[in-house]
Amino acid sequence: MINTKKIAVAALKQLDLGSAIAVRLTKITGKSKIPIHPKHLLTETPWFTSYLEKKDVVLDLGCGNGQNSVKAARFAKKVTGVDFDGKLLEIAKESSKNLNIKNIFFQKANLEKKLPFKNEMFDKIIFLDVLEHLYKRDQILVEVYGLLKKNGLLLLAVPNSETSWKKFQRSAGVCSFSDPDHKIEFTKKSIYDLLAKNHFKIIDFGYSRYDIPLRGIIDILGSLSMSFYKMVSAWRARKVKTKPNEASGFEIIAKKT
Repeated sequence: MINTKKIAVAALKQLDLGSAIAVRLTKITGKSKIPIHPKHLLTETPWFTSYLEKKDVVLDLGCGNGQNSVKAARFAKKVTGVDFDGKLLEIAKESSKNLNIKNIFFQKANLEKKLPFKNEMFDKIIFLDVLEHLYKRDQILVEVYGLLKKNGLLLLAVPNSETSWKKFQRSAGVCSFSDPDHKIEFTKKSIYDLLAKNHFKIIDFGYSRYDIPLRGIIDILGSLSMSFYKMVSAWRARKVKTKPNEASGFEIIAKKT
């Protein structure tokens, strides 16, 4: 018997690929000098910047095209971004050069292996939407613990596995991961447990925007019209305040104990 529910959900999920198209369109439409996701054009002060201080030496793990590093550099003394993708690092370097940012540096590193930094070198470590891509999650958290100074903070974002949309996907027999490269997604309890296991205490727990289907289509439309994208993003931010369990991800501040 044909499983029409599975076919329909799988087809709907394929629309998420639109996010990759949106990245290219931001440059083509002149909204950015480099190809970036339209979410990076929403604000110069994303949530993690409120935890940064001018004295801070910051590490951005899995920095990708460097957009979070660039934003962090406005609030910190020095930012080092690392990633394994050389092409993305070139985009990151070009972006910081175009903006004439002098306190930011990029280098290549494999997060599945030992990182090339000294212990207690950083005040804050930014780790956004990367942990779920790694196999050796305990190993990298041990590294993070060692690299942070005393009372240092980990600024972490991970995907929420328990939204209604993701549960519906699983009920149809479709993988619910929001990215095919994800190795895991988290419940609130599982990320608390993982951090506690590796000697981190969560001091603030927040929620990203409301999880909805058609994110890829919204991203494409956003790369064409930022006013539309801002409107939808603002609605998703308001919506999640009333239904935090439906957040697409968690925004976490954790302190080494």
